[in-house]
Amino acid sequence: MNTELFIAKRIYKGDKKNEKRVSSPAIKIAIAGIALGLTVMIVAVCIIIGFKKEIREKVVGFEAHIQITAFDNNAFYEYDPISFSDTLAHQLLSYPEIRHIQGFITKAGIIKTDDDFQGIVLKGIGDDYDCNFFKKNLVEGEIFIPNDTSTVNPAIISKTIADKLRLKLGDSFTTYFVQDPVRARRFKITGIYQTNFEDYDKLYVITKKDVLTKLNGWDDDMVSGIEVFVKDFNKLDQIAQDLFFEMSHYKDRLGNTLYARSIKDINPMIFNWLSLLDMNVWVIIILMIVVSGFTMISGLLIIILERTNMIGILKAIGASDFSIRKVFLYLSAFLIGQGMLWGNIIGLFLCFIQNKFHIIKLNPSVYYLSAVPIDMNVFYLILLNMGTLIVSLLMMIGPSYLVAKITPAKSIQFE
Repeated sequence: MNTELFIAKRIYKGDKKNEKRVSSPAIKIAIAGIALGLTVMIVAVCIIIGFKKEIREKVVGFEAHIQITAFDNNAFYEYDPISFSDTLAHQLLSYPEIRHIQGFITKAGIIKTDDDFQGIVLKGIGDDYDCNFFKKNLVEGEIFIPNDTSTVNPAIISKTIADKLRLKLGDSFTTYFVQDPVRARRFKITGIYQTNFEDYDKLYVITKKDVLTKLNGWDDDMVSGIEVFVKDFNKLDQIAQDLFFEMSHYKDRLGNTLYARSIKDINPMIFNWLSLLDMNVWVIIILMIVVSGFTMISGLLIIILERTNMIGILKAIGASDFSIRKVFLYLSAFLIGQGMLWGNIIGLFLCFIQNKFHIIKLNPSVYYLSAVPIDMNVFYLILLNMGTLIVSLLMMIGPSYLVAKITPAKSIQFE
């Protein structure tokens, strides 16, 4: 039988009449400190992970994880054509880490209406394009069928562009392309999307790849680039590096050397900004653990002082300092566990409410999101709980040495 654990349980629970149970206001404050600290940490971690995930998905949705283009491109959004052959497709898909590949064509243009104009980038997509991102962010209309043979040139524009140019679903607009000679094409709006990522929303218009292929006078296998999606984002850097070296030795039928870049290289400022958010999480976690730890230390010291007489009696009957310290460490574990239980309940409840009902709103023009995002990652929540428990128990070791300072003669005489 574990004597120390038995004594700790009796101190924590009290006797049958619930007498002498640990119920000091200071102890309740210590438990509340642990609960509050863990609640703040859970909410902070879920928000930061959710924010990074949402922003990353928006950037990847427009530009994929990795882009493969011609090596010697100098134009902005208008790349030299490369040949997207079946051989190259099989070579890329031979990587087990690659989930999907798709060709695309981009071409800069200017939308001109009777009252206004807007510079845009038309992105042509084909049958192989994964449209789930735009389906998720579609607010009106529907995604067109890329292989549709109708004479209408379909287009999906953002709500930002539609509002600025006063266009609506079903309207048609003319886009002018600066080339020799200047050309114009008429497009019909079949869908309107909104991602709240203004840098992209004000820029991209989605249309069929065939429209831009004919406009550029390219062959059917020619594209501006190839978008590559990986299965695990954490392996992106290694996959991008492997593709970079492999593509640098590859020549397509047009004589191009191919150039592979990860989304981190294409948008370094965004991903550097997201990396800085990790520092905020660590600052919050450290501060909350320190505050919670000190409230728990003060609570343990009060328990020891309240149980001075008991400590003296245990020493008088032969209990060692180490054994008595174990009693109070067990007791600390009970109190920390109670605080963590409430912290998890409150923290997860708040996260669930925000994730379900989006109570706390954000300004999309500043934060790129309309509401505070939540991602309740089980792995990180388990790590957070384990870390909090271990650190809190380690912080209890120091105060438990106060037991050695208590002598039986002086403590028992005050009974």
